[in-house]
Amino acid sequence: MMAFINSLPGACAQGIIWGIMAIGVFITFRIMDIADLSVDGSFATGGAVMVMSMTSGLPLPVAMLLAFVSGCIAGWVTGIFHTKFGIPAILSGILTQLCLYSINLRILGGKANQALSANNYKLLVSLREVGKSLIVAFIFTAIIVVILYRFFGTEIGHALRATGSNPRMASANGINTDTAKIIGLIISNGIVALSGALLSQYQGFADINMGRGAIVIGLAAVIIGEVLFHRIFKNFALKLFGCMIGGVLYYIVLTLVLRLGFDANDLKLFSALVVAVFMGVPFWKNQIKAKTANTGVAAGKEEK
Repeated sequence: MMAFINSLPGACAQGIIWGIMAIGVFITFRIMDIADLSVDGSFATGGAVMVMSMTSGLPLPVAMLLAFVSGCIAGWVTGIFHTKFGIPAILSGILTQLCLYSINLRILGGKANQALSANNYKLLVSLREVGKSLIVAFIFTAIIVVILYRFFGTEIGHALRATGSNPRMASANGINTDTAKIIGLIISNGIVALSGALLSQYQGFADINMGRGAIVIGLAAVIIGEVLFHRIFKNFALKLFGCMIGGVLYYIVLTLVLRLGFDANDLKLFSALVVAVFMGVPFWKNQIKAKTANTGVAAGKEEK
């Protein structure tokens, strides 16, 4: 138990970083109603670009900006595949993800991973300073939430929300839904790439496979946040924070599972089961309510 408690700060720091990625997933999954699988690739792209930029001598802010831009480009490519080529969104994301694997290898100089030592570079977050990393990651998340809250309150932001809610009605009101989808994918993958850049700093390296299964973690964080806080977090900004909290809870649960002695090789299986269970909770609730309502109606008829 003490080992688990001691590992909580690290789990929370990593959970917040992955929670930023979940915010990006929330934009496509909930706001735009798009199943975007390109995040597995853009997450690794952000990390690879950030590490290689810093090792090439660029300052940290520029490296982070380049990571964000690289994610935006990945989202733009997915959007072009979907809107201009007529490819379904889920297949467009898969195509982009496949392209990014080769691109990420080129970015990393043909190697599977590249190190980024905290001894040689000044980093925002690091495993060596978990306390500082917690604070910085939280502040980083808060800044992103504020920016997104402001953006989705603008005319363009409302156009994106309308497109995700009802594309036909949005189009009838003069909104270019194709452009809105592309913008949503650009913003989403840019945020995902930023999360990958932070994780590369935190763990001290970028890896070609670091984004594998990222969509599962992102969905888990989004669903956990919604299921646990849907009655409390009504405000849009709070819903975004719910994604971050979901990421933290997800990593705390994973840490507990490892401390209980489960095989680390089963984490992907456990992750998928967590997502399935939390996605099933709203359905089960509705089923119970429907049965309760039917029972009440039947009882009322019998009394009459």
